[in-house]
Amino acid sequence: MLEDSRPHTDQGHACCGTAASTAKQAFKLVLINPYELGRQPFALAEAAAWLKRAACEVQCLDLALQKLEPAVLAGADAIAIYLGMHTATRIALEALPRICQLAPRAQLAAFGLYAPMNEALLRGLGVGAIFGGESEPDLVDWASTLRAGHGATLQQATIVRHDKIEFLTPDRSDLPQLTRYAHLVLPDGTTRVAGFVDSTRGCKHLCRHCPVVPVYEGKFRVVPQTVVLADIAQQIEAGARHISFGDHDFFNGPTHALNVVRELHRRYPEMTYDATIKIQHLIDHAALLPELKRTGCLFLIAAVESVDDRVLEHLAKHHTRADFYRAVALVRAAGIALAPTWVAFHPWSTLESYLDLLASLVELRLVEAVPPVQLSIRLLVPAGSKLLELPDFNQLIGAFDQKLLGYPWRNPDPRIDTLQRDIQSYVAQAEKAGTPRRETFEHIWRLAHAAAGKPAPSLAGRDLGQPIPHMSEPWYCCAEPTEAQLEGF
Repeated sequence: MLEDSRPHTDQGHACCGTAASTAKQAFKLVLINPYELGRQPFALAEAAAWLKRAACEVQCLDLALQKLEPAVLAGADAIAIYLGMHTATRIALEALPRICQLAPRAQLAAFGLYAPMNEALLRGLGVGAIFGGESEPDLVDWASTLRAGHGATLQQATIVRHDKIEFLTPDRSDLPQLTRYAHLVLPDGTTRVAGFVDSTRGCKHLCRHCPVVPVYEGKFRVVPQTVVLADIAQQIEAGARHISFGDHDFFNGPTHALNVVRELHRRYPEMTYDATIKIQHLIDHAALLPELKRTGCLFLIAAVESVDDRVLEHLAKHHTRADFYRAVALVRAAGIALAPTWVAFHPWSTLESYLDLLASLVELRLVEAVPPVQLSIRLLVPAGSKLLELPDFNQLIGAFDQKLLGYPWRNPDPRIDTLQRDIQSYVAQAEKAGTPRRETFEHIWRLAHAAAGKPAPSLAGRDLGQPIPHMSEPWYCCAEPTEAQLEGF
């Protein structure tokens, strides 16, 4: 990972030529979000606020809901693409040739977690500046130098910023209406418009498989409470009745988190919210869970990843299978739903361990709490992954694959890889068809047992848990994009 790399002084490669070789009265910059879990992106809105304050003419495109509109891109002097996750980056790579075609004079930048990780690949596709971490000041500097006609100054920079920055109230005015984004689905089938905010960035933990770690290296930054609440207020005005906190771990700073939700509840007592909290934190801060319930928390997401202690140690999750079971009990006792997420397939998977994962969900009555796509997730090993530091891990993987945006691997048991592909294909079809979670799980249950050559025990009459509140967008940051996502722009 390059940190604070010095800009090159040679003229860099834009889409097709130079963008700011002649002075212009107006400098038009387009911000593009390929994908943000179906949510209105905080990172794009925060960047827009900084750039507009610097007197840039900013337009935003969110490819989850919009096309690459020729009228928007044709006049662009610069384009910055937000790459916050694997799915978004895969979509961006497919979209870049079309972007270059529609904006032949524009300089390109990429920012977000996956930008510095994929620097060489992005440069090969015409991206000049690469920014990671707290990117907003560098985006402003980059745009300012281009506007001044000094394109070479930051054109080929790679900067990963770790220092504290000023946070502004995100400018969401140029994004699609909030009502068009993913919404909250309640157990009775009713829905609520959902907003999306960050109260922190980064994460203080060092889970080996996590893409946050290579960029933030165990650091996190607090978004001031005044900014968080102002952002929530503008989304409530736009129709939000539920807030999703996008923090990688809401309890990185538990005091800050509680201050935010207490004030949120005081101002808007009917508002509900969800957040992501590490299993370790759910246990360490169990006394705070009733306060989350009191202030409107409907459900919590936790990156459990595995119920195999050996795998959890490889991933440096710092919790055990027993810890997960305990966290389930603690969260339930507080009256909050728990939505665990998983890395279901990895080089250490066996058919027995996968069946054990499914059996654990049945035992804990969590089938309805897990989006089926989670049961198809395959371990990603991106550039800079801390997994590469594991002894002998390099023997499990191949050479870096630019199309996959990671190091490919095959399970020693080919039945595992076949099962993963079959489940992934089925889940995509089931999501498209709106198949209920229980029905989808039962099909996966049968597939897994068949792969192991075992009869599948009947689940008829079993209590698999009740439906829980969840977001209408089921895909996840580490899931491979669907064909529709890759072709939708």
